[in-house]
Amino acid sequence: MFDNIHIASVLVTYVAVLFSLSVHEAAHATAAYLLEDDTARRLGRMTLNPIAHIDLIGTVLMPLIGILGNVRVLGWAKPVPVDPNRLTRRFRMRVAYAMVAGAGPASNLVQSLVFLVALCLLIRFGLPVDPAQRGVVLMRSMYGSVEAFLAIPGLSAGTALALTLLGRLVAINIGLAIFNLLPFGPLDGASILRGFLPWRWLQSYDRAQPIIGIVLLACFFILPQVIMAILSPFYFVAENLYLYPLARLLLGV
Repeated sequence: MFDNIHIASVLVTYVAVLFSLSVHEAAHATAAYLLEDDTARRLGRMTLNPIAHIDLIGTVLMPLIGILGNVRVLGWAKPVPVDPNRLTRRFRMRVAYAMVAGAGPASNLVQSLVFLVALCLLIRFGLPVDPAQRGVVLMRSMYGSVEAFLAIPGLSAGTALALTLLGRLVAINIGLAIFNLLPFGPLDGASILRGFLPWRWLQSYDRAQPIIGIVLLACFFILPQVIMAILSPFYFVAENLYLYPLARLLLGV
């Protein structure tokens, strides 16, 4: 069962997951603080230390299942506590809360951009590879194994680790942004959408969210293909309108 597990790839991918989730939660905490609620800061959540954000199921179990099962990694961290009553009155309460919720996915999009630029520059100027093969290296860094890069003659272990870590950070952050923007249950997208719904819809919307959250969690364990079917169109759009065009530009291909 475990013959095809690459330990180095598992570790690199999991480090990327922990870092991405930590930035995501720290962004929520920072946004709340900037909007005058210091609850998360007082509880030590405005930090990049992953220990402060770990959730047993979302940060440990689900990512490891995804990594070991060789599927797109999905996960979450311990929710950042936000007191809506303490948020600034410069905005309506639910709008301010939506801004806090949106800071998490926004941080993932920013991370994906930063790491994509770094990865493409490393491939273009740091590797002796034919320009026509740069796109292949990019995709392998995102989804291939560390061990495959380590087996390339003349490629140092440090460069192999840098390529795969940057690639994982790009792929995982795009996935986290898409996943968290879904308007379901406890996901950030539900809070963002709630901030702009008409008042007359809120009661029905709030009643439905706990049920949707239970169904979503059940699908993770019982029917993960349902989750991927929901996410696949969004991945297609993100990859073909954002990732690939920008990568081609940066790679010079």
